[in-house]
Amino acid sequence: DFDLLEHHAREKGVNLMLGSSDGRRMARRLNIPLVRCAFPVHDRVGGQRIKTLLYEGSLSILDQAANALLGRKDEGFREELYDRYYNKTAGIADAGETAAAAPDINEKTRTHPCFNCSGGEYARIHLPVAPACNIQCNYCVRKYDCPNESRPGVTTQVLSPDEAVARYKAAREKVKNLTVVGIAGPGDALCDFDRTRETLRKIREIDPHVTFCLSTNGLMLPLYAQELIELGVSHVTVTVNAVDPVIGAKIYSHVEYMGKRYAGIAGASILLANQLAGLRYLSSRGVVCKVNTVVLRGVNDSHVEAVVQTARDMGAYVSNIMQLIPVPGSAFENLELVSNRELAALRKKCQPILRQMYHCRQCRADAVGTLNDDRSIEYAGAACKTGLPAPATRPLKRYAVASKSGTLVDQHFGHARVFYLYESDGNSVRFIEKRAVTNYCTGAEDCIDDKEPVMERILESVSDCSAVLALRIGDTPARKLKSRGIDVITTYDRAEDAVLKAAAGHFKKEVS
Repeated sequence: DFDLLEHHAREKGVNLMLGSSDGRRMARRLNIPLVRCAFPVHDRVGGQRIKTLLYEGSLSILDQAANALLGRKDEGFREELYDRYYNKTAGIADAGETAAAAPDINEKTRTHPCFNCSGGEYARIHLPVAPACNIQCNYCVRKYDCPNESRPGVTTQVLSPDEAVARYKAAREKVKNLTVVGIAGPGDALCDFDRTRETLRKIREIDPHVTFCLSTNGLMLPLYAQELIELGVSHVTVTVNAVDPVIGAKIYSHVEYMGKRYAGIAGASILLANQLAGLRYLSSRGVVCKVNTVVLRGVNDSHVEAVVQTARDMGAYVSNIMQLIPVPGSAFENLELVSNRELAALRKKCQPILRQMYHCRQCRADAVGTLNDDRSIEYAGAACKTGLPAPATRPLKRYAVASKSGTLVDQHFGHARVFYLYESDGNSVRFIEKRAVTNYCTGAEDCIDDKEPVMERILESVSDCSAVLALRIGDTPARKLKSRGIDVITTYDRAEDAVLKAAAGHFKKEVS
């Protein structure tokens, strides 16, 4: 009901709200005053003494409404009229032209796959133009081929703004339901803001209507928030893992801010203050904000509800509570994960506080396509280190990779909904195709080794392969694969590198 009210209020140009304190977030997003009456009034002193009934109560409400409108007129209405009729350099069109030119924010949200709670209808493209980062999270490792965070933040290539525009043009031709351009690293979009700004400006020149989205840790958000609005960024995601600096100090190793490095509570305090200030500023000016929170067992798992409550108070539109993805070499690589059941319970607990996102895929920084069908591999600069495969001097062997995107071996065999097939002669590797399957395991709480006939169909789909590469695999499918002469390799590596190693091992065995 609040969504519907907000939609009509924005559409009709409402300039005053009357109601309880529950309307304050809507009022902030619409940038209009709220006259508080009715029940509850829980964010103002004396809410229980507000008079609304009979003659005296009616006069009180009328006075408040009139004063709110008078204040609104003095603060902005006269300036708006002056700009509209006299100051032509301000570039403010008349109301009809403005309404026609500005796409409705609700329409942009409806067609944004990460904000509309559906993963398959609309597509997005992430452009990896921002490699630098200004904080060090204890669940993150920076590698050569993914300059900052692994998995969310992983990319096979950092693009220049011009290369990013070229990739967007190519994707737009093939992905007809592409509605969103996002910048999600691979570092932090605001740490490399010159590159982010140039990319967004160049894409806006060729596509005035595409939705702009941006992900950030929020450290530099107050500095660039207004410029994001001017660039036309309508949706922003901020990762907030703690609203208590003591807890934040356990999550962040250090923070690089204004040329100085801060660690511990000092660094976490600076980060938190900037995150909250940026969120409040953006949401109060109509930007749709999402807050991501990584659940870390024994660190912030009992604190997530407080994070969601604070995000709500800052005007966030939706909360995305995510499971940790362990990265080898990180401080939290051996941290025990919360189960899928625990994660679902936490989201359910927070649902009454703030709308929850249930369909997140924790996407890469170069993702392309719908959330259910990542096609980033189609737009990679090359499928392997050598570009095209060298002429085969030996027969090619085929390998099935359990992967979320085809770039990393990063998925449990039983979780895979698609296998990426590669061919290799031990010297070069080439991507062949994707094969869709029905997964038989839905998580730690509901993962049974032997689920027939689903598993048999999966085994049949990889029957022409020499090996299956997966992050993990159960004992039963491993035995069944080996009984069919298919090797099982568990690893976490780039898909091409893993396939090359597997093929080299196979040919070495044949020679010996």
